[in-house]
Amino acid sequence: MTVRNATSQHIPARTQHISRVGMIAATYAALTLIVTLFLSGLAWGPIQFRLSEALCVLALFTPDAIPGLTLGCALANIVNIALSGTGTLGLLDVVFGSLATLLGATFTWHFHDKPKLALVGPVLFNALIVPAYLPLMLTALGFTTIPFTSISLSESYILVYLFGAMTVGIGEAVVMYALGMPLYHALAKTSLSDRLRSTPTGAERGPKA
Repeated sequence: MTVRNATSQHIPARTQHISRVGMIAATYAALTLIVTLFLSGLAWGPIQFRLSEALCVLALFTPDAIPGLTLGCALANIVNIALSGTGTLGLLDVVFGSLATLLGATFTWHFHDKPKLALVGPVLFNALIVPAYLPLMLTALGFTTIPFTSISLSESYILVYLFGAMTVGIGEAVVMYALGMPLYHALAKTSLSDRLRSTPTGAERGPKA
């Protein structure tokens, strides 16, 4: 009887965890693809403002946002392979773009008691990782220079990487602090924040409103 009770309590918690991860993943992927379809220049490239990155603030409320955001990023990047025609090279974005999201969300959850510091995570890891492979993808798409600039993609890799790190970092910072921070404060005042904080993983702490 004891085993049965423990199992019956475990199933709802697991279901809650899976549904929360799925909800976050679907929301991130859908928002990314909407931006891609209507404002494609804002979602990919060395100068980008991926508006869906504002959802990284969900990692301030629950660790379930870590797998949710990572899965959502991977799904969005997989669909983008078909939309952009990057082919096999697009897998670089699936793997390493998702890695940047994973590390950024993990950082955010780790420092969730300090929201302003926590949001540095997505900015830092996207700025460090994305520019490392972006020139290869742009070359595959037929670009000879970095979009909106006269900087040749065939010039010094270090120069192109540093430019990409600066522009990706700035774009990410704008999204995280101009959109993400207000979103966090808005969510903190709703019942949704309480549902997100009550995680089945036992880590029920969350940032104070």
